[in-house]
Amino acid sequence: MTRDYSLTWLTTDTFGELVDSGRPVVALVPVGSVEPHGPHLTLLTDTIISKGVAQVAADRLLAEGIEPLVAPAVPYGVTECAGRFAGAVSIPARALTAYLRAVIDALLAQRVTHVCLVNNHLEPAHDGAVRAAAAGRPPGRVSVACPLSRRWARTLTDEFRSGACHAGRYETSLVLALEPDGVDDAIRSELPEVRVSLSEQLRAGVTDFVDMGLDRAYAGAPAAASAAEGRETLDALATMVVTEVLEALEELGVRTGDRDE
Repeated sequence: MTRDYSLTWLTTDTFGELVDSGRPVVALVPVGSVEPHGPHLTLLTDTIISKGVAQVAADRLLAEGIEPLVAPAVPYGVTECAGRFAGAVSIPARALTAYLRAVIDALLAQRVTHVCLVNNHLEPAHDGAVRAAAAGRPPGRVSVACPLSRRWARTLTDEFRSGACHAGRYETSLVLALEPDGVDDAIRSELPEVRVSLSEQLRAGVTDFVDMGLDRAYAGAPAAASAAEGRETLDALATMVVTEVLEALEELGVRTGDRDE
């Protein structure tokens, strides 16, 4: 990653220069949750992943002649499946939708060309709330990048595709790559694999982690995780974001790929 694209370092003048530059300006809004992720991962795992993916994607968008901005993350979401575990901070779906919609509209009002919601909290009700926030906006102005869709799920790891991927090898690898202090390695290395597919359980109507058999709030094989795998997955997730953005800009008729330094 070559630079920090967050709004943290922008002033009113530098923001104004970006939107006046003549280049498309894309705001990436990381969306996560405050949710139990086993005894070994931080409650902010999903938010860390979304922020990291947005930062890597921003590098690639810059190379396409786009001015990327990584907006402040939205760390709260719909977190009902883990509700019986300590640390599950859930908000109503309608509240999340309304908040994200207001953020989208405010960014567009500031002459941002496109807003992409980068979501890595995969609870279906949460994903639905995020997508509802983007619905009804003008074509090409808003996109959602989330690996729940089949298009992107098939580009990810075997564990992810199996559905046994909550705080398992998939997510633990990502946090090892992005924020290793968010992983308790001593605990992680001793955890047995939990072969419970959340996607299968959800299709069967089971919506509670405990009822699914996740008695420690994780599924998959966290002991097998590695930072190297996390970096590979991060690359795949960044491709998802960049593709969603470029396709939306094409719909707007915005020319990309010719950055003039």
